[in-house]
Amino acid sequence: MTDTTDRKGATSRADRTARIPRTASGDRTAAPGADTDPATTATGTAGAADRTAELAALFPALHAPQYWTWGRYDAQFSTVLPPDELVTNIHLVGFTDDGRVVLCRDERDHWFLPGGTREDRESVESCLVRELREEAGARLLGEPVWLGAHHCVTEDAEPYRPWQPHPEKAWLWGWAEIVVDSEPTNPDDGEQVVEVRAVEPAEAQRLLLDGHDAWWGELIGLAMELRERPSGR
Repeated sequence: MTDTTDRKGATSRADRTARIPRTASGDRTAAPGADTDPATTATGTAGAADRTAELAALFPALHAPQYWTWGRYDAQFSTVLPPDELVTNIHLVGFTDDGRVVLCRDERDHWFLPGGTREDRESVESCLVRELREEAGARLLGEPVWLGAHHCVTEDAEPYRPWQPHPEKAWLWGWAEIVVDSEPTNPDDGEQVVEVRAVEPAEAQRLLLDGHDAWWGELIGLAMELRERPSGR
């Protein structure tokens, strides 16, 4: 279940300055598997700062400061992962065994990556498993690899859900090998998915860009980049 529409209107705003943390404190618990920058995980070597800079140069729209109008969030993507207690939303670039990307289409004709809002006291991985089943009728075939997160600060006076951190939160993005083996369960309080489709990555980028900003296409690109590197896990 997603807490907003995610449609275009989540506008990139390079002229808007957000006071958003770029790193997780070393004395706090990070998201599962998030004890290092994924850029370091991808290479298995030192030089995380150089690798992070490389990825930022490859995917500039993704790394640019943004303002998401639907939630009144200042948002900044970083490959440095947030502490677990800040993660409120999890979304996945799910790859099938032939390298296609799984997308969902709702009744508004809106294509999106499966994922959504974490429930009270729900673990990150439990949320991911649940959302995959609800929205895509899919399940994990291996451990998710966390790409990074949008660190967000909202202008709203109250949190979206009472148990969520406020005004700071984080949207976690990952990739994993998955299989679609059932129908979406479509709970009443979630998006009503009318189609699940596995498409070539370029087609996934095209479909997402029809209703989102340019960084969504770059998110697919980042997942492909890290998936294809020899030590991507």
